[in-house]
Amino acid sequence: MKNYTITVNGNVYDVVVEEGASTGAAAPAAPKAAPKAAPKAAPAAPKAAAGAGSIKVEAGAAGKVFKIEASVGQSLKAGDTVVIVEAMKMEIPVVAPQDGTVASIDVAVGDAVEAGALLATLN
Repeated sequence: MKNYTITVNGNVYDVVVEEGASTGAAAPAAPKAAPKAAPKAAPAAPKAAAGAGSIKVEAGAAGKVFKIEASVGQSLKAGDTVVIVEAMKMEIPVVAPQDGTVASIDVAVGDAVEAGALLATLN
């Protein structure tokens, strides 16, 4: 018998294969292996970790970064647009949660983002 670990679409399966003489008849089907939890990939490091601010600007919905309205060093008031995310053909402005100065922009135009993803930081 040989043991193999196979990953399919992020699901990990342990498979045991028996070696035997071929009789021409179909071998009985082995019970289906139960999926194990796949190890999670390490999160990507922020693009501008040095000097990143303490105020996080996060995506409210999953989508694609359509436009970046602010730049590093720019002063913003609460409610000013930082990034525009496109989701389902709609442009959704992501705004500054409070007054501050842009410390980092952590995405680029065209990036796919999930809801809650860090887009920028403010000081």
